[in-house]
Amino acid sequence: MKITFKDLAILIILIILLGLGLFLFSRQDKTCLDSFDKKTLHRLEQAVKTNLTECQEIKNIPGVVIGIWILGRGTWIRAMGDSDLATGQDMQLDDKFRIGSNTKTFVVTVLLQLVDEGKVSLDDTLDKFDLGIEIPYEDEITLRQLCNMTSGIPEFGENEQLCEIFYEKNPLKKWTPEETIKAALINPPTFAPGEGWHYSNTGYTLLGMVIEKVTGNKIEDNVQQRILGPMNLTNTSFPVNFPDMPHPYAHGYELDDEKNWQDVTIYSPSLLWAAGAMISDMNDMKAWVKAYTTGTTNSKTTQKQRLTWVDTHKGKDLTFGLGIGNTNGWLGYTGGTRGFNTAAYYLPSKNTTIIVFVNCTDYSKNGVTIANKIVHDITEILFLEQVAW
Repeated sequence: MKITFKDLAILIILIILLGLGLFLFSRQDKTCLDSFDKKTLHRLEQAVKTNLTECQEIKNIPGVVIGIWILGRGTWIRAMGDSDLATGQDMQLDDKFRIGSNTKTFVVTVLLQLVDEGKVSLDDTLDKFDLGIEIPYEDEITLRQLCNMTSGIPEFGENEQLCEIFYEKNPLKKWTPEETIKAALINPPTFAPGEGWHYSNTGYTLLGMVIEKVTGNKIEDNVQQRILGPMNLTNTSFPVNFPDMPHPYAHGYELDDEKNWQDVTIYSPSLLWAAGAMISDMNDMKAWVKAYTTGTTNSKTTQKQRLTWVDTHKGKDLTFGLGIGNTNGWLGYTGGTRGFNTAAYYLPSKNTTIIVFVNCTDYSKNGVTIANKIVHDITEILFLEQVAW
């Protein structure tokens, strides 16, 4: 059979069209998927645009990525604003963000898997692990208390000298976990173990060290081998010293003294480490938040422990479990770090997931960050009987 030039040209065109179709299918989240009624869509659009214009008294927020999935009711996915103010690049749905304290949800999951394997107990005290640092109350502080923020371990972010280095003098400094903990311990314990609730990133640095001690593997390798690989979360990573972001990514911003946005995307993640170093995107976080809140990542026994709540005394129906928050039935976590603010929540009773990524520092008002304010407004529209935050 003789193939003519015309036949060859048609074949080439068909191949190109097929390739383009596969490309567009693989990147279908780049388009907006709407399945709510027009009135609801309009209210959602206006709520988010209002927050971008002025939220928590912060004006002209650079950009946001939002995903809402409600089984049997609708889906709404949007990217708004700029991912890079210098170039005017539009925000994209597959842009990656630093997810801050959402890292803790991965770290606790690894710990719960180790509990399932009989390698640790949640009631083990810190002195059992010989971490090489003298810690007040180490013979009383349990892994459970580190997870649910009742240990009394001081927060390293309350060390002014450390913050000055991280924010001003040397953002690229490579911190070791030992340095971070020693910086925190300049301040006395907030309270005796179990006698209160106080947010402590330091506690998760200690948990990272415990996991490494027990497994003989780095915390980032544990997360990769136990979670990211098996779940195929290919757009999620756990950098330790490498300051750059994997492409594509949103630039992160914070306000300078003149209230202008400055790009603070690049800094060493080593200070935050097991407390907040990870990077992800909306699609990966959609899969992850439902997985860990419903317990598909560990046994029913340890999931029951994860969902055992303590009072945070923060109001807004906010309670805390083992590396997981509960705001009026919405389960998940908020992540805040330089230049980025993320919120990822799942409502089991309605099989609903909400993801909000904002590319600016987590300025808060009355304890509610920008991402959580957007979550609040969304749930006020869609779930008036069960509003988050």
